[in-house]
Amino acid sequence: MSLALSWSGGKDAAWALHLLRQQGEDVAALVTTVIQGEDRITTHRVRRAVIRQQAALVDLPLLEIELPWPCSDQLYSFAVGAALADLKQREGIEAVAFGDLFLVDVRRFRERLLEPIGLAAAFPLWGMRTDLLAQRLLRAGVEATIVVVDPTRLDRRLAGADWNAALVRRLPPEVDPCGERGEFHTLVTGGPMFAAPLVVHPGEVVEIDGLCYADLTLTPAFDE
Repeated sequence: MSLALSWSGGKDAAWALHLLRQQGEDVAALVTTVIQGEDRITTHRVRRAVIRQQAALVDLPLLEIELPWPCSDQLYSFAVGAALADLKQREGIEAVAFGDLFLVDVRRFRERLLEPIGLAAAFPLWGMRTDLLAQRLLRAGVEATIVVVDPTRLDRRLAGADWNAALVRRLPPEVDPCGERGEFHTLVTGGPMFAAPLVVHPGEVVEIDGLCYADLTLTPAFDE
């Protein structure tokens, strides 16, 4: 089956890609959404150049869907649905995969988005215990940086920190080790899905709409 993968640049999306390839699935493209006029992806606000370099390191084309921000669910569904319908026609994809773990309302939103355009929704990580999944990723050599922190749930000083075994052990018990409830988001910089490490440099941490974002930039050789 040929499919596209929803790509945030984070560890769950990256591990979903790794599993799909291990299972012999034909991953044809990555799909991400970009804030119009800001050159950053939605939700994580990672620079577009960084996401493009990730796509190059996993050797896949990247479909970038530009959206206004904030963006209503209705407008999101229209813009993303139209882009995926076009991708289906051009590339023959049959499904879109997501790195979601257990949030049922998010899964249903994805399924409702894809149903009218005749695409299946795939969830290769669904139902995995997140504590065991975090350990599995770390044992496999996945390297990631925390790029978003919700300071109402986690210490804001962790924005820009490495997501590693020591940090996972220190997380409060109410914080999901994979950040599945939005406590934090990551950017993957290394792992078995990459042809080479992604080299990024830390920048400033800013607070926008109540969330703390760590800015990461590429080396000059890769930056755009």
